[in-house]
Amino acid sequence: MIRSYTFSTQGRLNSQNIEPFLMPTILADTQLFLWVDLEDPTHDEVRMVLEDVFKFHPLSIEDCVNESSAPKIEEYLPKDDDLFSPYIFLVIHAVDYSRKDGVFATSELNFFLGRKFLVTFHDKALRSIEQAMETCGRKKSSVARAPDRVAHLLLDGLVDNYRPALEELALEISEIEDQVLNGMPKECLNKIIQVKKEVFHLRQIMEPQRLVLSRLARGEFKLIRPKMVPYYRDVYDGLFRIYERAQTYTDSLTGILQVYLNLSSNQTGEVVKLLTMITLITTPMMMIGSWYGMNFKTMPELDARWGYLTVALLTIVSTASTYWYFKRKKWL
Repeated sequence: MIRSYTFSTQGRLNSQNIEPFLMPTILADTQLFLWVDLEDPTHDEVRMVLEDVFKFHPLSIEDCVNESSAPKIEEYLPKDDDLFSPYIFLVIHAVDYSRKDGVFATSELNFFLGRKFLVTFHDKALRSIEQAMETCGRKKSSVARAPDRVAHLLLDGLVDNYRPALEELALEISEIEDQVLNGMPKECLNKIIQVKKEVFHLRQIMEPQRLVLSRLARGEFKLIRPKMVPYYRDVYDGLFRIYERAQTYTDSLTGILQVYLNLSSNQTGEVVKLLTMITLITTPMMMIGSWYGMNFKTMPELDARWGYLTVALLTIVSTASTYWYFKRKKWL
């Protein structure tokens, strides 16, 4: 699907869903700029827009079409035989978290950012794209005055959409903590390890994106106007705070795992302690029973009149004494 919008330099929506053969004319107009969004496009749509209209470098088109797990940013400047205008190619990822599945899902978003155009490419519908289109399409909105402003709006929305995923993750961690402290079911350990793995996955996603946005925040590229650099720096700061928050989740899960292991160890220790106490308390009974179980013929206690009663009382007194001693020492 191809969606296209033209905006004036005052940020007003001029037209939308332009035919591809008219796009070069719009690109030549100094009072307009063009935003083309490709959502799950066909091969013919990719060829028509990226190759025929904009004539982007083949390597950037290849990186765009083939899904990449690594965010990246590259600046393409035309050489003698190149037909494209200078542009920045940017690959970044949106994330979503499902508490039902317990995994982070990523969606790739590609940018081609030039002086007079912005081309976005993605396989799935993205919330940041829809929000930006809605904002830019408002009559009173003046956001879309230049491609780097719209690109900033998209990146800012994408980073903001990390927060709901982190909120879901925070609730997941809180539930796990309550389960560990209240009941400590057996599946808790697997859940802790799974969530910790997903947080690590999230940090792996965000780390290279921080590096990409830091280059925009430092103003390395001439296609990003100097007055827009502070805005990109704000987006970078937002992503950095989210990254730090993910780090605290890692620490929290490590603490929960340590509590789980300590509680499990304490439970095992209590069971061993109980079994040991039972063994020690019953030791006098076992010794006396074993002694009289040998059935020696010359054993005088067997013929004694009060022998059975004496042995019974000895067993009870020795067992009670052992229990009393352990109780006094507060071992029970």
